[in-house]
Amino acid sequence: MTSQPNLDNIVPGEGPDNALVMLIGQNPGKEEAKQRRPFVGRSGKFLDAVLKEIGLEREKLYITAAVKEPTHRNKKPRASQVKYWQPYLLSEIDRLKPKIIVLMGEIAWKTPRLPGIEYMETYHPAAAMRFPKVRQKFKEDFKQLRRKMRQLEQEG
Repeated sequence: MTSQPNLDNIVPGEGPDNALVMLIGQNPGKEEAKQRRPFVGRSGKFLDAVLKEIGLEREKLYITAAVKEPTHRNKKPRASQVKYWQPYLLSEIDRLKPKIIVLMGEIAWKTPRLPGIEYMETYHPAAAMRFPKVRQKFKEDFKQLRRKMRQLEQEG
């Protein structure tokens, strides 16, 4: 990444401003950059299928990434890239004030924890697609999320 990102490739987060839950992934891939939407490529289709399977609506979730631009050859973002985008991610969290943040994958796990928010760590959907044991854990984590969301909705 150069000192300034290519603004044509920026993928902002999306979802309702009153979302109870924020999902944070790693960084956008080629399809995400093309559509300028998070999780619309292969990993996104897998995530959507898991959400549908367990009865969660994507439209109720705010979905974003730790790094807002694609990396060269879709490699793991460098520490400098994560650091560069961290203020933007923290401003998204501050603006939305979600009750739960789901950190999907190693890069997202490094997100600073803010008080008053419950954090859940799970695998990235790309890993869950490839490895059956990871897939099972990923699905269990999202079932747990669904239970927590229902509880929050009942509490009003």
